[in-house]
Amino acid sequence: MKSKFTFTSLATTLLSLFFFSPLATAAAGDSAMLQSGDFVGYSFWLISMALAAATIFFLMESLRMGGKWATSLTVSALVTFIAAFHYFYMREVWVSTGSTPTDFRYIDWLLTVPLLMIEFYLILAAIAKVSGGIFWRLLIGTLVMLVPGYMGEAGYMNVTLGFSIGMVGWAFILYEIFFGEASKVAASEAPPAVQKSYSLMKWTVTIGWSIYPLGYFFGYMAGGTDAGTLNIVYNLADVLNKIAFGLFIWYAANEDTSQKA
Repeated sequence: MKSKFTFTSLATTLLSLFFFSPLATAAAGDSAMLQSGDFVGYSFWLISMALAAATIFFLMESLRMGGKWATSLTVSALVTFIAAFHYFYMREVWVSTGSTPTDFRYIDWLLTVPLLMIEFYLILAAIAKVSGGIFWRLLIGTLVMLVPGYMGEAGYMNVTLGFSIGMVGWAFILYEIFFGEASKVAASEAPPAVQKSYSLMKWTVTIGWSIYPLGYFFGYMAGGTDAGTLNIVYNLADVLNKIAFGLFIWYAANEDTSQKA
């Protein structure tokens, strides 16, 4: 009990030092003072704080539950931690320049999206024996989806070609979680709480993630769109696609551990 308390206290202290220290303030920057009426800037700030709070929650819950669910909840904490860190910088870019922080978003996505996909494997591995093929197919699908998308937006590839390849990667992911091995394991071996969480997660990947290709299409292939509106939509989407996604996993973990307590 003593060692667990010490580790928990250490984790909390480290998170607090990052999110509320001069380092975090420097990430925001003196030039990134929010102006009255800058609702895009407000959204960056609110989401960054929500992600920071979610990080602490998921980490503390992973320590409380432990066991087979510790990895899934720790990965959820990593997702929100990475995203919160990037949001400090994205807010700086927006408030200082008024431009969309495309590079920071893709760096964030290149780290967090594979972790989110791995969560499908982890929640199934917590309740059944699953093959490593699920892990690798989902990981490869995310890279096929993200890398061409970034190359198209950054000008390294034709935007239409980048969009098309990225959509193939997304379709591959959807097939795996709806009809592939992952879906079959969830349907046949998962308890009701895990099945419910799995369903919520796969629909998040379907509906929540659709915001990003729509933004890409209207922003680069259909004459452009307002950068402020696009950033607000992207920011709000992260509440569903990162925080709520993690809460779906927490629900399954909490139900499973409560029933066995």
